[in-house]
Amino acid sequence: MGNIQVKNLSFRYSDMTKNLFNRFSLNIDESWKLGLIGRNGRGKTTFLKLLLGKYVYSGEIQSSVRFKYFPQPIANPTAKTSDILKAITGLADNDLWKVQLEMNKLGLTDALLTRPFSTLSPGERTKLLLAGLFVDDGTFQLIDEPTNHLDMIGRQTVANYLQTKRGFIVVSHDRHFMDQVIDHVLSIDRAKIQLFDGNYETWQHEYNRQNLAEHNEKRHLQTEIKRLQATADQVKQWAGQSENKKSKASYRGQKTVDLDKGFIGHKAAKVMKRSKNTLKRTEADIDKRKSLLKNVDEVVPLTLNYQPPYQKHILRLAEFQVWRNQRILNWPLTIDLQKGQRLVLQAPNGFGKTTILKALLGQKQLIAHGSYELSRTVKISYLMQNFETLTGDLPDYAANFDIDLSSLLNMLRKLGFERSAFSKNLADLSMGQKRKVSLARSLCEPANFYLWDEPLNYLDVITRRQIQALILAVQPTMLVIDHDQDFVKAIATEAPINLAKETH
Repeated sequence: MGNIQVKNLSFRYSDMTKNLFNRFSLNIDESWKLGLIGRNGRGKTTFLKLLLGKYVYSGEIQSSVRFKYFPQPIANPTAKTSDILKAITGLADNDLWKVQLEMNKLGLTDALLTRPFSTLSPGERTKLLLAGLFVDDGTFQLIDEPTNHLDMIGRQTVANYLQTKRGFIVVSHDRHFMDQVIDHVLSIDRAKIQLFDGNYETWQHEYNRQNLAEHNEKRHLQTEIKRLQATADQVKQWAGQSENKKSKASYRGQKTVDLDKGFIGHKAAKVMKRSKNTLKRTEADIDKRKSLLKNVDEVVPLTLNYQPPYQKHILRLAEFQVWRNQRILNWPLTIDLQKGQRLVLQAPNGFGKTTILKALLGQKQLIAHGSYELSRTVKISYLMQNFETLTGDLPDYAANFDIDLSSLLNMLRKLGFERSAFSKNLADLSMGQKRKVSLARSLCEPANFYLWDEPLNYLDVITRRQIQALILAVQPTMLVIDHDQDFVKAIATEAPINLAKETH
């Protein structure tokens, strides 16, 4: 049976001062369904790219299997879908039936093959690329964030599909999805990389246990550091006093008055040397304990610049419908969103969830029927679904949105953003880091009402918990689109609104 052996793997990007991976070793069986978990920026995608041989590293990666990566790069998105599938699979026309078999398992029709790839919904693109990925049974699949932009039905379809497969690594932060498809977990934390036999729930239980132990240890270390620092300060004081005891006047209280200066100097020197040695040991102990503190992942409570509106009724929709390409997308929507409520829009991809938000933000040409009332004095913070085009640096980004830079940087640190990423061009950040930049901006800017379109996309589980806890603590007024079942259940004040059926 084949396996993947990683021996003493070390790697860092050219702009990093510390290794992202440091002498990391691992054995992976080719039959495993391995879930890769960790905070954004910890190297999940980088690890997949290292397996693919995309970067230069030290150490060894030995494999008896060939790797294939999802999502595959698409050179020309406007090309016909069948041509794109042939390009990424290497199949000829007469072998395209192999992809069609996989498409059928994912609920896709053959009619999609004749359409330009760019006209497909995000969910259809994801499923088609997965179908192309699993055509070759002789490869080991590296699946990076397959659930982003998938609705709940789509996520379940992909979960059912992956349950029938073997031999892959999948990166996802959707707990419900991961619990269904994996049998091993590789967790990349700040200070260690751990392998678990089990699913997401197995990792979560162990993470909670270790987190509690680490925070108890942190409190102990902080107490020790304070004690040692007090000792160091006292030793410095003693050392200073010993310098002043080189005259006979310092020994005025002693019975022997006629002490010569050589004796006094020698004694003072011994005290000084002993003090310096004690100080050196104490400061070394302080440094050691401080280094241990760095191993603890901080999960800091977030803040929200929410300014409760004075209006009771924030948004009213009556028989509201949107359209695209002259096609009406949703059933008539009638709602009365009041101060403090959080409503969630749900539907399969293609039913106009994002289009509704854009219409509310002023794109009135998207409105097909009905009416809406939204006070002009209500300040909206909009978190859009697509953020891949971020570019420039953080100071310019903060200035463009009239946000205090220090507030933005502080929020990013709370979200687990590494300081080393502050100086990077936004275009060079990982997808999770880009999402955190957009999220931090929305959290910092003053707002009465939040329109968030799939806020959890690409975000790690710790950040998801931070956001959920923040919403429950602050109770802001929100209209949200999201497909994470646990998150929606926790934050929604009313039952989710399904745009795929009549809602009034």
